[in-house]
Amino acid sequence: MSRLLYEQSVSYNGYLIIPFVLNKAESQSIYSYKLLSELGHKNKLHKADNPGGIYANKLELIVDIAKKYLQEHSDTVSTIDYFKHRYTYRNDLIIIYEEAGKYFYDHYKPYSLNNVAAPKIFVSEQDCINWVKAGLDRSYLVDGNKRGRELRSSEQEE
Repeated sequence: MSRLLYEQSVSYNGYLIIPFVLNKAESQSIYSYKLLSELGHKNKLHKADNPGGIYANKLELIVDIAKKYLQEHSDTVSTIDYFKHRYTYRNDLIIIYEEAGKYFYDHYKPYSLNNVAAPKIFVSEQDCINWVKAGLDRSYLVDGNKRGRELRSSEQEE
């Protein structure tokens, strides 16, 4: 499996559909997907790996396949978009959410859906972004020197 394509993820009915390249056949990518649920471990499809077992040779098609599967098999009804404030930085996924004026985050590495976020509370979304970004900059050494990249908001890309 290649890295999870967080920058191509799509929020849909309480889930985040995360495509990835499963394999290559005759130099053509074969895509699959994983799911995150806004309900976390309370949901049977949280961290599911292509529960429908259908693959595609186009990124857009695998997202459509995942949406169709969720329409037919999900019992979640979402009223908010938990994944609205998601960002990729150094191929990591950062999801920021607010509750009662306090900001928290979830953090997923490029090859795993295990949340590695520190238990920390922030006063603003920007404070959270800055703290996570600084931590990733400290922990990554690229080509022998530190190199920053712009934090990309997934909501701007949809």
